[in-house]
Amino acid sequence: MDSESKRAFKASQKTTLERFGVAARSRFLDTSAIGGRAHVLTTGHGPPVVMLNGIGTPAVMWAPLMAHLRGCELHAIDLPAHGLTDACPSQPLDLRAHAVEYLEEVMDGLELERPAFVSNSLGSLWALWLAMDHPQRVGAMAHVGCPALAPGTSAPIPMRALSTRLGPLLMRLEPPSPKQVERLSKMVRQYPLPPEVAASILATERMPGFEHTFRSYLRALLRLRGARPEMALTENQLAAVDQPTLLVIGRQDPMGSERAGQRMKAALPHAELRLSEGGHCPWLDDPEQIGDWIRSFLQRSYQRESGDDPATDRAFKPAI
Repeated sequence: MDSESKRAFKASQKTTLERFGVAARSRFLDTSAIGGRAHVLTTGHGPPVVMLNGIGTPAVMWAPLMAHLRGCELHAIDLPAHGLTDACPSQPLDLRAHAVEYLEEVMDGLELERPAFVSNSLGSLWALWLAMDHPQRVGAMAHVGCPALAPGTSAPIPMRALSTRLGPLLMRLEPPSPKQVERLSKMVRQYPLPPEVAASILATERMPGFEHTFRSYLRALLRLRGARPEMALTENQLAAVDQPTLLVIGRQDPMGSERAGQRMKAALPHAELRLSEGGHCPWLDDPEQIGDWIRSFLQRSYQRESGDDPATDRAFKPAI
C-alpha cells in the first residue's frame, strides 16, 4: 500500500495537473541506476520532448509550461527521490555517471532514441552531461532558467551551506513546511508560487529518501565557496555541445541572469538567448510566451534535421 506521504504527493500532483489543464498519465520504469522505479508524466502527441526538473522540485512543476507546448509528446521525468521516483539506496560515487545512466535507462524504457530536452537547473546540468557523453541520444535543448554550475553562475549561500557538514542540522532547524517553501521561492525569486505548485514542492520534500538524496547531490556539486571545480561546467565543455540550444534566462535569476546567459551563448556553438522577466523558474511567470519561444525553436530545429519536412511543421501546429 502507498505510504501517507506518497498518497499526499499523488493528490497534490493530480490537483496541479488539473489546475493547469494537463491530461498526463503516470508511467513507472525499472532502472538499475537507482535500483528502483522512475516516474514519468507523459502527455501530448508529436515529436518527443524530455523535461527535467531542478533539484528539490518534482516533474509536475512543469505543468504550467506543459499546457503551452502543444504538438509535442512530453515526458516529464522525476529525478531520483523527487516526486514518485524511488530514491537510490546509497549515494552515487560518480554523480555524472549516475545521472547519465539514469537518463539513458529511462529513455530506453520510453523507447526514445534522440528526443529534444526542456530542462531547468540541475536537470539542465544532467541533460548537458548526457549530451557531452552520448551526443547521439540528445536532440535540441531548451534550458529554462540558468543551468546549474554553468560558467559565471553561483548557488545562493543557503544552498551552499546545506552542502557542508552543517547541512543535516540546518535542515532539522527548518523542516519542510509551507513557510519553508515560501522562503525557498523567495530565495530563487519566484515568489509567490502558484499554490498548487507550492503544495507539490512541499509534498515532494516530505517523501521518503528525499532529504538524503537532496543533501548527497548538494555535497557532490557544491562547497561553501561555490561549485566544486571538478563538477563545474567550463567554456571548453560547452564548446563541444553541438546540439541546437535555446537559453531562456530570467532577468532576476539569482543563480545567474543575463550576464551568465550571454557567457553560455558565446561558449555554445549553436545557441540563442531569450531573456524573460522572472527568477530561476521563469515559465511560472509567463508560460504562454516561453511556450511559444520553445515551440518555435523546436520547430526550426526539427525542420533543419528533417530537411525542411512539411510534416514536421504540421506536427507543431495546435489542433483547432
